[in-house]
Amino acid sequence: MTRAARSFGSVVQKEAVRSVSSGVNFASTRFPKYTIGANNVLIEPKEDPKMPSLKEIVAKETAQLLEQQQRLSVRDLATRFEKGLATAAKLSNQNRLRDVASLDKHVLLKKLRDMLEILRERVVGRNKDDVDEAISMVEALALQLSQTEGELFLEKEEVKKLAAVLKRATEDAKKVVEEERAHAQAEIGNARAAVQRIEQALIEREKLSEIAEKQDLEELRKEVQEARRIKMLHQPSRVMDMEHELQALRVQLAEKSVYAIQLHKELEITKKIERSKTNLYELEGLESLGSSLRIISPKENNVEISNCSIQWYRIQPEDGKKQLISGATKSMYAPEPFDVGRFLQAEIASIGGKVVLRTTSPIDPAAGLGSYVEALVRKPETEFNVVILQINGSDHPSNSLYVFHVGKLRLKLAKGRTAKAKEFYSSSMQLCGVRGGGSTAAQSLFWQPKNGLSFSIAFESSRERNAAIMLARRYAFDCNIVLAGPNDRSSAAA
Repeated sequence: MTRAARSFGSVVQKEAVRSVSSGVNFASTRFPKYTIGANNVLIEPKEDPKMPSLKEIVAKETAQLLEQQQRLSVRDLATRFEKGLATAAKLSNQNRLRDVASLDKHVLLKKLRDMLEILRERVVGRNKDDVDEAISMVEALALQLSQTEGELFLEKEEVKKLAAVLKRATEDAKKVVEEERAHAQAEIGNARAAVQRIEQALIEREKLSEIAEKQDLEELRKEVQEARRIKMLHQPSRVMDMEHELQALRVQLAEKSVYAIQLHKELEITKKIERSKTNLYELEGLESLGSSLRIISPKENNVEISNCSIQWYRIQPEDGKKQLISGATKSMYAPEPFDVGRFLQAEIASIGGKVVLRTTSPIDPAAGLGSYVEALVRKPETEFNVVILQINGSDHPSNSLYVFHVGKLRLKLAKGRTAKAKEFYSSSMQLCGVRGGGSTAAQSLFWQPKNGLSFSIAFESSRERNAAIMLARRYAFDCNIVLAGPNDRSSAAA
């Protein structure tokens, strides 16, 4: 092709472009740049990966919205969905402009191809080959443009679907916002009604309190007036005289009571002396806890006590019911805590007949023993120094010192780290004062930890012995166990 032909072709192409472009308004003056590859294939340059498309931005924000739907509030979701819908509308407008531009491009390519066809008929030789090559390039460009339009159509359909989803989501969000607003307004109305009710109740309460205060003041005023009237009617000197008279009567009553007690004791002593003149035996000893009662014979010609059959009983002071004390068959008996408040009676059977001896009054408690036991209860465990007298009814010759542990759940007899016996409170356990004779009866107790094992142990004093019995029975009672001596279950329950 000569230089004139080439210049003519370029002039024709420019005129064709001017003629086409003068009747068509493109949305954008930017025309894509193509590169011719092998076999005359048009290659579109890749876009910058750092600049994502608007569609990708919308899809990404939509995915983030769906992920954050559980975390965002309803109002935030509605705002986000509205923004997404606006972006989708903007993308739809851009697609519409792209459709117009694509149509313009097709028109331009068609006119260009027609101009090349006309030029092809006018030229020959090598110039004709160049025109054929230009026509093939235009056809390839048209094919590439068709493919791009297909992709744009698919993107358009996706944008439509996305816009529909966003529209539905926006409507749902607006509906939820309206429901939440209505619910909030209802809650606000309920709160206002509750506040009004509370205010009304407070006003009524203030009115009632004012009325009550007025009534109280009125009653107090009446009481003061009545007190003044009584004070005026009764002279102070007369009241003082009455108080002195009452004090004198109290002193006389106390003196009479002491005198009556003395007379009662003298009467009992007299009766006891009279009975001793007629009876063969009598009781000797203090009738209180911590002492020992002994059967003695005031007459020299009486039968020996050792040749008589003796049995001790407890007598209820209310109904006179008699209860046998199992094992108490000696001439001496040391009262234990169960005997407090009850009479003790000894029945002596001999050849000459049966003799009954009874204490003159119920057994008195030991002074200060109750407070001592209450102080021991505060400890988790109490230890007493003891000596073993008998094991299973046989004398124990050793005088070694043992420790008797009284705990909240069990009893233990040990020497150092070696335990002689250790048992929890149970129905088979027995504990009571020693019911045989001997000088240490008031300081000794009988303990049967389990069936087949029993001990007779002596304490340092009768006070410690009685405290150990009362403490152990109290702890056992807390464990729903009645801790008593042989055949004493009914008495302990009573």
